[in-house]
Amino acid sequence: MIIHQISLFLLVKLNEEKKQYCNQIMTSSDNNFRLRKKVHYSLIICILLIQVALATFIYNEFRNRKNLDFIENQIKEIDDLENLTNKSRKELFAANTHFQNYLTTDDKKDLDNYFVAINNLNITLDKVNNFKFKNSELNKSLDFKTKPALNLKKFKVLIDSTSQISNSSNQDWTQNKSKNDLIKIKKYKFDYNPDNFEVHTEVFKDTIKKKGLFGRLKDAISGNENVRKDSTVITMKQRQSEADRLKNDMDSLINSATKHYTTEVRRVEKKIIETQNNKDKSANNNLQSVNQNNKLFSELLLYSNDVMGLYDNSIKNAKHDLEKEIAKQNSENNKVRMYFAIAAMSLMFIASILLMYMTRIAFGYEKKLKAANVLINENLNFKNRILGMLSHEMRSPLKIIGIFINRINKKTNDESIKDYLKSISFTNNSLLLQANQILEYTKNQHVENKLQPVIFNLKNEISNIATSMEAYIETRNNKFDTQIDIDPKLDVFSDNTKINQIFMNILGNANKFTENGKISLISKTQTVDNNCILLTTEIKDTGAGISESDLKNIFEPYYQGVLSNEVENLGAGLGLSLCKELVELYDGTIAVESKIAKGTKVKFSLYLNLK
Repeated sequence: MIIHQISLFLLVKLNEEKKQYCNQIMTSSDNNFRLRKKVHYSLIICILLIQVALATFIYNEFRNRKNLDFIENQIKEIDDLENLTNKSRKELFAANTHFQNYLTTDDKKDLDNYFVAINNLNITLDKVNNFKFKNSELNKSLDFKTKPALNLKKFKVLIDSTSQISNSSNQDWTQNKSKNDLIKIKKYKFDYNPDNFEVHTEVFKDTIKKKGLFGRLKDAISGNENVRKDSTVITMKQRQSEADRLKNDMDSLINSATKHYTTEVRRVEKKIIETQNNKDKSANNNLQSVNQNNKLFSELLLYSNDVMGLYDNSIKNAKHDLEKEIAKQNSENNKVRMYFAIAAMSLMFIASILLMYMTRIAFGYEKKLKAANVLINENLNFKNRILGMLSHEMRSPLKIIGIFINRINKKTNDESIKDYLKSISFTNNSLLLQANQILEYTKNQHVENKLQPVIFNLKNEISNIATSMEAYIETRNNKFDTQIDIDPKLDVFSDNTKINQIFMNILGNANKFTENGKISLISKTQTVDNNCILLTTEIKDTGAGISESDLKNIFEPYYQGVLSNEVENLGAGLGLSLCKELVELYDGTIAVESKIAKGTKVKFSLYLNLK
């Protein structure tokens, strides 16, 4: 127990030296610590500002891209409308050209081409009229309701009227042309039998010799007309007819022919008069139709120029406004990008400076921590040397004390003295075992803590612990009650030294925080199987108790509760932490229940192997 207290005392002193050195370090760098907090928070703020700026930049890019896409779609619509208006103008000019050619040449092909151009113009205007615009300004500028003088429906009516009048003129021209065909006189059909006549044909040749080519050329040059002439005489005689009958037939034939041709001449004269009247009437109608068509087409041409001018101006203005909007949008976007770049570079520059300063502080702390670590290692080495020296130097006196206890025990017959000697001998042996363990630990600190089992009587071991602690407990006027419900013949194969440490630590803590009170120990066993038993122990006191906040941290190393400063305490806060570590070596559990001013109850269980 003394060596244990000495080791704890040394640990406390070393811990205090460590705290003092750390306090010196913290005091010397207190200003740096305050600056470190400011720098740390400033760095966090810079990072947050960079993230906010980045998020704002991304949102601005997304919004600008959306606006630019909308404007580009409007420009595309305007381009489509411009193509339609250009096509309409081309169709109108083509119609004008074909119409003028028709008036000049009176060619039906030009008139047909004119109709085709008018129909194409009508189709194109329907597309323009059905065009849907997303641009409100363009819709407003193309609203014909606000411009009564310019109406697209009126424009289409003019186109239809021109087409109808031109078509009717073409039909009249075709009809008149068919009516004005040449009037033909019907040939008289002779109803006479030529077989009643006998026809004789005789040819009389000239005596002049027929000249050749050069002779005829000579006569032509000199003016001579010595040309060979041949004569043909046709004689027709009535066969077997009388002269008067022949005369009558000829007279009848002549009279019939005369009557027929007289009738035909009168019919032709009447037809000529009607044709002349129709020509005059058709000429007047054609002249009126041409004048009306020219008037309508002139009006159509002028109106089309006004409508196309309206579309051209609206498209030009809308396109100009959209181009200005794109330029404005790009300018604002470039400004935002520039501001973001400046802000990001500034924040990153500040963050870099703060990081450099933090790095400098960290390197300073690292240097001081290395120095503190060197000092701590030196103190730990010194502690190990002290513990090793104490444990080594105390083994000989403890052995000598044990020898004298045995001699006194042999020479006395007083039972009370023998009981005291027995307790002293048990305590002396416990100190000797702990001294040996401390010495082994100082030689090799990296050795894992493990059980070193021996065969011992469990009830005698716990009874000896209770007897040795009774005098210590009575020093604070505490009453010590024990209840050991264990078979006296029960021998176990386990580490009795660590059991001794567990009991002494818990009983020592109970006595430390209890005065003029009561401490009770209840221990019993329970069979688990043929090779193992469960030792359950409960230690209660009526001392100061432990607060609920301290109960959460009571098993942490070097932890001391609120009441520790009010009690004479040489501990380092390792008692319960060490007990928990030792209990876990036995695969057991430990629990603490306590209330302020009512006491504390510690309950633990250990699994022990049988002999």
